[in-house]
Amino acid sequence: MKRAKPPFRADHVGSLLRPPAIKDARARRERGEIGAEELKAIEDREIEAVIRKQEAVGLQSVTDGEFRRAFWQIDFLERLDGVESYVGERKIKFQGPQPKPVLLRVKGKLGGYAPHPMIEHFKFLQANAKCTPKMSIPSPSSLHFRYGRQAVPESIYPSMDEFYRDLGQSYSKAVRAFADAGCRYIQLDEVNLAYLCDPALRGQIADRGEDPETLPLVYADMINVAIADAPADMTTAMHLCRGNFRSTFVASGGYDPVAEILFNTIKVDGYFMEYDSERAGSFEPLRFVPKDKTVVLGLVTTKSGQLESRDALKRRIDEAAKFIDISQLALSPQCGFASTEEGNVLAESEQWAKLEMIVEIAEDIWG
Repeated sequence: MKRAKPPFRADHVGSLLRPPAIKDARARRERGEIGAEELKAIEDREIEAVIRKQEAVGLQSVTDGEFRRAFWQIDFLERLDGVESYVGERKIKFQGPQPKPVLLRVKGKLGGYAPHPMIEHFKFLQANAKCTPKMSIPSPSSLHFRYGRQAVPESIYPSMDEFYRDLGQSYSKAVRAFADAGCRYIQLDEVNLAYLCDPALRGQIADRGEDPETLPLVYADMINVAIADAPADMTTAMHLCRGNFRSTFVASGGYDPVAEILFNTIKVDGYFMEYDSERAGSFEPLRFVPKDKTVVLGLVTTKSGQLESRDALKRRIDEAAKFIDISQLALSPQCGFASTEEGNVLAESEQWAKLEMIVEIAEDIWG
């Protein structure tokens, strides 16, 4: 029952702990001690090494570990035409330490497209991978959910509908550019639909004058526009989680409020779903998943280095299979190991042990 195309039976979300050489090089670059080319050479070397490690543990898809990024979302979004980053106060808070106060806002009309620098990141990955190269980018909702109207000046967009339309078009051009570069496995990191399952965050959205009931439909429409021009042989996947900075989190709540929209309105091929703790709720929403879609169960936590019980993980997969056919399931960590360059609180050896275990469990279950 091995899968010939992604998502694979054993897969992972994308980001990996930054090795010391990357952290040191980025710090030296910030201090002006090395130039951009020297930093890139170190990144290239470390990415080649981490590709080999992913292949060595038996993964069928590999990423660049997001080694060239500081943040899972900001590095991509701030390079879209019409978007800029700035230092400000974060509105959506983690339950613990907070990321650097870097925010995003619109500075001009969206919808245009200049070659995105991450196209070159993908090309390097593809050139060095022996198996399927996977590209992960933030979902378009990431430019809206945390900021709302504050990020979208009325002088540029009097109508939010126009903003949503142009943002979807910007993404459509970016996804097509990745496809033209040879990408056939792309993942949208969509944390905000999971955030909209948390009653406290739904209240926060309502307090700023927006409707948490209609936002999932708005986001679904943008995502569908984003992938509308993807070629037929490109796998589109979506990752959902509730926050992951330094092993902490933002939101709690099962997928029930968004399940029907998530699985039956959004037209992606597969879902990487956080399921490593009770905060994610039950498997019952999986009953809405159509027969032609795959769910990758994020049962292995990236928030600690403790290795899970293999028997317990297999029992959890059996529980999920009560609501969706086991042939539609796969296994992964619940999130990346380093949503930002700081990384989660575990050792690199523990990260690789978890990924190797995922591959072995998948082989036990699906062959």
